[in-house]
Amino acid sequence: MRQLAPYALIYLLAIACAAGLVTQSQAADAPLQVRIGYLGYRPDPGPLLSNVIPEPSDAGLRGAELAITDSNSTGRFLNHAYSLVSASVDSPEALLSAAKNQHDQGLRLFVVNAPASSLRQLSAALPDSLLFNAGSPDDSLRSTDCLPNVLHSLPSRAMLADALAQFLVVRKWQRALLIVGPTGDDQAYAAALRRAAKRFGLQLVAEKPWSFDNDQRRSAQADMPLFTQTAEYDVVLVADERGDFGEYVPYQTWYPRPVAGTQGLTPVGWHKTVETYGAAQLQKRFEALAGRWMNDRDFAAWIAVRSIASAVSKSRQTEPMAIRDLEISDQLPLDGFKGRKLSYRPWNGQLRQPIPIVQPRALVSTSPQDGFLHPFNEMDSLGYDKPEVSCRFP
Repeated sequence: MRQLAPYALIYLLAIACAAGLVTQSQAADAPLQVRIGYLGYRPDPGPLLSNVIPEPSDAGLRGAELAITDSNSTGRFLNHAYSLVSASVDSPEALLSAAKNQHDQGLRLFVVNAPASSLRQLSAALPDSLLFNAGSPDDSLRSTDCLPNVLHSLPSRAMLADALAQFLVVRKWQRALLIVGPTGDDQAYAAALRRAAKRFGLQLVAEKPWSFDNDQRRSAQADMPLFTQTAEYDVVLVADERGDFGEYVPYQTWYPRPVAGTQGLTPVGWHKTVETYGAAQLQKRFEALAGRWMNDRDFAAWIAVRSIASAVSKSRQTEPMAIRDLEISDQLPLDGFKGRKLSYRPWNGQLRQPIPIVQPRALVSTSPQDGFLHPFNEMDSLGYDKPEVSCRFP
């Protein structure tokens, strides 16, 4: 083989180096791809005994979509590209199948709007993934049954009940009548109210199970005053998550008293009437996208995606457990338009957040209330605090 002249060898080496630099430059210019899966399944609530307005079928999904848009608007300056792969199904089996399909596509970050049973199933099926719970307020997931790869962006029932109880204490409405619906969710909400009453010194003067099986639209005026006749109370607490009867309790009670809980004065994760601290701009962007009001599951899905984007922006990586560890550290305060920096509790993965207390068309108050102190973070006065939790993240 003829030996190359020195100048030819130098020329070829220069070409090779230039090609390497171009390849490296192209690799450096390639955006960091952040793919997030959305998994939605809400069970059929069954026949309702009232004409309650149903939750939108796309609740949660629209919040995640808006968060992807928001994340890309800032991510382009960091060369990050966010995308959403969504699946909204009608059974737990279909949800698990959709999750495995997204996992096979390489997704490891998920926002889940589903009941607690499905969330447990997904957590076990996707152990190498990070799931954000934007659909289940189940208290056991935050107290006795922590899932190591799940963070909770939706408030728990305990957080909602504690937020309401603090407000009742401030108003000195100390005596309560509790009405409990027949479903498992109603029983769980009532348990949270009992816990909050004991925690903050409220007295339950009576507790009555709802046993009527008729539509109250025509008979509430006759049934409700007699049903609510008992020892004198300052407020009526209602546990009716599905909305079978709770809407007909206000203005029909034996004593002329306010109604609170799942109806009347209600603690929520998000509401249309939340407008301060920049929330009005978030509401407008959401309404332009979805054509409706943002609700608590929309906000939970939105803040879940934004939590991922904040962690990726800080760490420049998408490894699920690295993101989880950053989320539960004190190094990643999150902006949720609630007037306080939000963060995830390291002992159970619950997002700390203020809780609005609303009536249907106005914001009444926000908890934690002034005067309810905590050694480390006042928002930890809502829900299960560290000493109350028997499960821990590994």
